Amino acid sequence: MEHAAPAISPTLIQATVLLEQASCKTSSKMVAPKNTVIFLLGLLLSCAAMTGAARILEEEATAPPKEEEHTPHLTLPELPPLPKVELPPFPEVHLPAKPELPKVELPPLPEVHLPPKPELPPKPEMPTIPEFHFPVPEAKP
Repeated sequence: MEHAAPAISPTLIQATVLLEQASCKTSSKMVAPKNTVIFLLGLLLSCAAMTGAARILEEEATAPPKEEEHTPHLTLPELPPLPKVELPPFPEVHLPAKPELPKVELPPLPEVHLPPKPELPPKPEMPTIPEFHFPVPEAKP
């Protein structure tokens, strides 16, 4: 019995030729695909970890609540009272008297003769703004 060779599609042949041509190029151009593969592997691992974490959280949410173990309060031993300490009296501080500053007198301000205040024209009236009303939308049948 002879086994028939599997049929190879022309697109598969073209794809293998393109892969061979790409592999023959310099190694500096292969850095980007390697980085892409590393990035995609990291993304896959992080998705797997997130799926596991989500499953654990989901199980905790659906599980019956556990009774919390009540631990007795710890009792602290009574501390002895602190001894009263007398501080020495605070020493009196004598500061020297403040020196008196001489009184400064400013010269009088000169008189300034300003022109009389001009009279302004009467304030104009504001123009009236026409009122605007939004149209009422028609009811849809």
